[in-house]
Amino acid sequence: MIRQRRYAHQPAIRAGGRREGGQGLVEFAMLVPVFLLILLGMLEFGFAFNHNMTLEVATREGARAGAAMVDGSQIDTSCGGTQITAANVDPLTIAAVERVLKSPGSMVDMAQIADVRIYKVSNSGSVTGPENIWKYRPGNAGNPAVPCQSPAQKLDFYEFAHGWNTTATDRANGATPDSIGVSITYTYQFRSALGGILRFFGGSGAASLQMSDRTVMALQPT
Repeated sequence: MIRQRRYAHQPAIRAGGRREGGQGLVEFAMLVPVFLLILLGMLEFGFAFNHNMTLEVATREGARAGAAMVDGSQIDTSCGGTQITAANVDPLTIAAVERVLKSPGSMVDMAQIADVRIYKVSNSGSVTGPENIWKYRPGNAGNPAVPCQSPAQKLDFYEFAHGWNTTATDRANGATPDSIGVSITYTYQFRSALGGILRFFGGSGAASLQMSDRTVMALQPT
């Protein structure tokens, strides 16, 4: 009987080596999509966070402008020589919002803004209901002009509904001043390939996200 000798330098042949290699390839193929989704999710979160921060700054600037001008009784001669009146308080508030939304570095798609609302908040902090709704209209046709702007320039928004008058009675700023609220409703469209993947599995609505932000400030007291 002839015995087979194994020398020290000869590697052992493992049965099923090809099977283990194929299993590793399958596991790798299963993990790649998971890591890809995580990476795309982090990227998309960064984009969404940038949009949300822009909306937050825009509502804060609008509320700050509206709170300072109150009902138009505050005179500001530095406004291009134009006196602030009840007629231009809201357009100036919208102009402050628009400057942020269209500022360099802003990623906000103006066409995806559902509305900008200017509304009354009582001194107790409750929303009393009256509000003015402004909507985006491209081309500026029929939109009001930006007050104090030289040369003349039109807003990208127009007043869709008017419910809160700019009068001393409606916008009180006495010992217990009312507050002004500015809100933005926005539809965020996914910007990475994650939107296409979610659309494939979840339909057309999966590639967008509804965002809203609001800021409330007390009207400047007399």
